[in-house]
Amino acid sequence: MEKLIITLAHTGNVPTKEMNPNTPVTTREIVDNIKACAELGASVAHIHVRDDQQKPTSDRGLFEQVINLLEIEKVNVIRQLSTGARGGENTVEWRGQMLDLNVQMASLSTGSSNFPSSVNANSPELVEALASKMLQNGIKPEIEAFDLAMISNANFLMKRGILKGPLHFNLVMNVPGSITGTPKNLMYMVDSLPEGSTWSVTAVGKSHVPLLTMAIAMGGHVRTGLEDVVEFEKGVPASNPMLVERIVKIANAVGRKIATPEDVVRILSL
Repeated sequence: MEKLIITLAHTGNVPTKEMNPNTPVTTREIVDNIKACAELGASVAHIHVRDDQQKPTSDRGLFEQVINLLEIEKVNVIRQLSTGARGGENTVEWRGQMLDLNVQMASLSTGSSNFPSSVNANSPELVEALASKMLQNGIKPEIEAFDLAMISNANFLMKRGILKGPLHFNLVMNVPGSITGTPKNLMYMVDSLPEGSTWSVTAVGKSHVPLLTMAIAMGGHVRTGLEDVVEFEKGVPASNPMLVERIVKIANAVGRKIATPEDVVRILSL
């Protein structure tokens, strides 16, 4: 079985210091979390940034600060930038402004879905523009599939040449308003992927440990971090290193070796 890629989603757009005091929000905190988790086995960093009010943003300058500090401190991890819909203006200029930075990957939602209190809006024009900018800059999209239609649309975009195979998917499950996090749904999504695709699982809240364990056993890859789960167990605040350590222990229990960043380049055809 292929080595396991562990992606760290250190912050996301939702967690706050009030929700969990371990949430990294400054550039220094974000880099320190990525560095600590890379040493524990995380090989991809899914990078979000916050402004000086600790609000989510797509500000290129803040992404650049994180990337530069990772370079200066020689943190060996694959850099994956978020182009998500909750970082401010919903335009390609705003959401894709960081895609000229020297990184290997970026997130790309290939359709719209619901969040608990807002719309994850990704128009066809925006999806195609972001995908084209990634292609121009040699950045591998991680296709964020919150529902089955996003897999279908990614396949359609690949047939049109807007996306280049082999595709890599992140199956985002159990976000309220989108596909529920059940084993049956995970199997259905995996069975629906284009031939030759690689895939990872993000599972929010209570589905986190069961579905990530299932993905590890199936030969897929996983994402963990405070973006996806803020409690380690009921009443116990999580930290990013705690969450990565738990995934490594599960992988060891089922006999999956942990991928290095060098392995990721090969596995994902970066």
